[in-house]
Amino acid sequence: MKGIFITFEGGDGAGKTTQINRLHGALEGAGISCLLTREPGGTQIAERIRDLVLLSDEPRTAITELLLIFAARAEHTREVICPALESGQWVLCDRYSDASYAYQGGGRGIPDETIAQVEAVATGGLKPALTVLLDIGIDEGGHRISSREMDRDRFESEAIDFKRRVRDAYLRRQRAEPERIHLIDALASVESIGDRILELVRPFMPKSGQ
Repeated sequence: MKGIFITFEGGDGAGKTTQINRLHGALEGAGISCLLTREPGGTQIAERIRDLVLLSDEPRTAITELLLIFAARAEHTREVICPALESGQWVLCDRYSDASYAYQGGGRGIPDETIAQVEAVATGGLKPALTVLLDIGIDEGGHRISSREMDRDRFESEAIDFKRRVRDAYLRRQRAEPERIHLIDALASVESIGDRILELVRPFMPKSGQ
């Protein structure tokens, strides 16, 4: 792959959208062609699956939810992410496979081994070069979500215990892969978080004159 794949992860209300947009602007300003995308979503089919997963209140098993999300991810990876990376673009993605280990693994209780098997088929082994994990406490995240003027999605409406398990799963993954997944306190100022993310990204940027 010629481009750089960077993902943003974190619980609800962590500020991922703000920071991924800030980084996108900074990279474009530095002359780096950059694709901004999200999961579930990113293609027409994947966006339809997103609506089914996040907005539908139809009952479904945990494994069905997992397979739906990875079906969207398979389409997104092959049709959008990999072609962009092959062309030399950077790809910034709001959530990727780590989210499944957190939400369907930690939240729903699906074993990591099961998720890993599905992930291998769906993504072909694609891993981000860098993952930014914005960590926020459950209470503060809930306060931010409740202040938004929009309906909550399926995961945002889950109980506190579910959200706590999601956060714990994210933190376990960060401890297991600290070189790829970098933990950032989401309660810091928008500016200081943005500066820290730029520090993490800078080693991947081309040197002057290259």
